[in-house]
Amino acid sequence: MSKDSRIEGYAKAILELVTAEDALGTVEGELFQVARAVESNEQLRSTLTDEAIPVARRQGIIADIVDGSVHPITAAAIDMVLAAGRARDLPAIVDAFVSDAATARSHQVAEIRTAIPLDDGTVKRLERALSQATGLEIEAQIVVDPSVLGGIQAKVGDRLIDGTIRSRLQQMKAAM
Repeated sequence: MSKDSRIEGYAKAILELVTAEDALGTVEGELFQVARAVESNEQLRSTLTDEAIPVARRQGIIADIVDGSVHPITAAAIDMVLAAGRARDLPAIVDAFVSDAATARSHQVAEIRTAIPLDDGTVKRLERALSQATGLEIEAQIVVDPSVLGGIQAKVGDRLIDGTIRSRLQQMKAAM
C-alpha cells in the first residue's frame, strides 16, 4: 500500500466515523486547526513524531493541548493516527479528510491564509468571490499565519491566488 493510499485510508475512516455520528462540521474544523498547529509548531511536530516517546505520552500531550475542548471523535481520530505511528502524516491525513468531506458535500475546500482572524461575514464574502472565480462551490478553511503580513492567500485545489503584501513586494522587487 503506498503512502498516499494509507493517508487516504485514514481520511476515509475518519469521514465514515464522523458521518455516522453526524459530527462532520465540528470534527472537520477541529482537526483542521489541530493539523495547522502541528504543521506550524516545530517543537510540537518533533515531539509527536519522536518514537522514543511512548505513544500514550504523545497522546497525553495532545489531550493537554486540546484540554477536553474538542469533540470525542476529534480526540479519537488524533489518538488513532498517533497510535498507528502516523503523527508525521497527521496534516496530510487531515487535509485528505477535509477534501473528502467537501467532496461528499459537493464542495471544494479553499485554504485561506491571513495575518489576522476573519469574521464570519468576511469569510462568506471570500467564499462567494472564490466560487465566482472558480465556478465551484467553495468552503473556506481559515489559517491565521502572521508571516502573511497583510492580504490573503487562497489555495483552491492546485490553484494558488496570492494577494499578500509579501507577494506584492516580491513582484515589485522583481520588476526593478
